[in-house]
Amino acid sequence: MEAVFTKVSADWNRKPYFDYFYHTIKTKYNITHHIDITVFRERIKDNKLKFYPSFLYLIMKAVNQNEAFRMSFNEAGDLGIWNFVNPSYTIFHEDDKTFSDVWSTYKPTFKEFYEEVTTDIEKYRHVKKIKAREGRPANFCPISVLPWLSFESFSQDTYHESNFLYPIIRFGKYYERDSKWLIPISIFVNHAVADGYHTCKLINDIEALGNEINDWI
Repeated sequence: MEAVFTKVSADWNRKPYFDYFYHTIKTKYNITHHIDITVFRERIKDNKLKFYPSFLYLIMKAVNQNEAFRMSFNEAGDLGIWNFVNPSYTIFHEDDKTFSDVWSTYKPTFKEFYEEVTTDIEKYRHVKKIKAREGRPANFCPISVLPWLSFESFSQDTYHESNFLYPIIRFGKYYERDSKWLIPISIFVNHAVADGYHTCKLINDIEALGNEINDWI
């Protein structure tokens, strides 16, 4: 699948909102929610699949069906939308407690995606540097996991200006409550490209895809 960048049109309906939150009141925000993965977890276990690459698929499938989270600037400074984004995710080195970033090529079907990610994790799991895999493409979505904690909220910030528009997604340790399995997921968003509606839809889409696992596994 070839990556295609399309500039937003001159009559893009969100342009006044983009300009307001990008130039006038530069706003970014975080939403944390605990989603129900009961059905998803059960089917993953039944099929003896690894949780991490499987959950990455849920996230990336949802991201790629929401154009607000595929927006960026190109090298010429034009605002546009990619037809898809690739997962850029972290792997943890148990021996020295460091992590590395790895990216994989996005595949729309679960089987292909799972094979792609598990192969890349195995290939780069002993590479001890921040960017274990070089050459990350311009169309990517950063994801990381905190598997040691079922956090209630997550917040982050940077101390300098940035034109970064992609969401930054974190998820934590899943846990059981009231006979359901829940997992905390936090999404850091640039308000210029996504309002609360868009971010809530993304989170709800992730949960819905998990519940519909029998349709795509």
